[in-house]
Amino acid sequence: MLKAINVSKQFSGHLALNKVSIDVPHGSIFGLLGPNGAGKTTLIRIINQITAPDQGELLLNGRRLTQEDVSRIGYLPEERGLYKKMKVGEQAIYLAQLKGVKKNDAQKKLREWFEKFDILNWWDKKVEELSKGMQQKVQFIVTVVHEPKLLIFDEPFSGFDPINVNLLKDEILKLRDGGATVIFSTHNMASVEELCDHIALINNAKKILGGKVADIREAHKKNIYEISYATSSTSIQNILPSTFSVIQSIKLNGHTRAKISLPHGYSPNDLLQWAIANFEVHGFTEILPTMNDIFISLVKQQNKHYE
Repeated sequence: MLKAINVSKQFSGHLALNKVSIDVPHGSIFGLLGPNGAGKTTLIRIINQITAPDQGELLLNGRRLTQEDVSRIGYLPEERGLYKKMKVGEQAIYLAQLKGVKKNDAQKKLREWFEKFDILNWWDKKVEELSKGMQQKVQFIVTVVHEPKLLIFDEPFSGFDPINVNLLKDEILKLRDGGATVIFSTHNMASVEELCDHIALINNAKKILGGKVADIREAHKKNIYEISYATSSTSIQNILPSTFSVIQSIKLNGHTRAKISLPHGYSPNDLLQWAIANFEVHGFTEILPTMNDIFISLVKQQNKHYE
């Protein structure tokens, strides 16, 4: 759907992007990750034709991205902004028309979205009378109302309570399932695991990781397994063969959960067979690293390289 190829951008001596390439598959949710100042927002602004790259190119459906494509992109920036003195419905219609939606169609679609988000009662209120969360709902609606095939959300859950976060997550998934492609920039790694199919991690202006979320977690696993068993008088640390090592052991309501590192050359079955022989085993699972663990580890590694 969208490709950025060796994109670089410099501002007043500061290198914001250094030959960054991403490939966003059609019909996917693509996570654009990185710490503050990494270059994510610069890349998003380049995709939206707000600024131009110094080097590299962007392709949309195999052809060079142009200014004319912007009307077919839905962009929710991190910096929110509505005209506070305008009425909510009036402003939403105006913004929808800027995206090419006819007034009658805009009014119909917007009212449907407002009802879905439980803010239809606020249609004739001024924006300044809305809470921050309600204003963000309006901006989300305006971003998607023209049914763009490419959506870019920059920290879409910022300031939302858990109920409204789930509401937005459900709608983003529905948009994806309806054929939209989504670029999703966030610091919330739990949301990444829940929503994203693919990710790119940018740090210090460079892409340092990219690919499918499931493949990345698999590639960074450390051969750690968790055994859940009925707590006994015998401590697992005292009888565990020296080839294995206990990383963590937690007792809770008659059960113990132990995380154990499996050395090279041993299979999970070796550990499980030993556990069954010594305990009443209730559960056994492999522990994969979270995206948060991977994010922190890789960013720290790269930052040390720059020290």
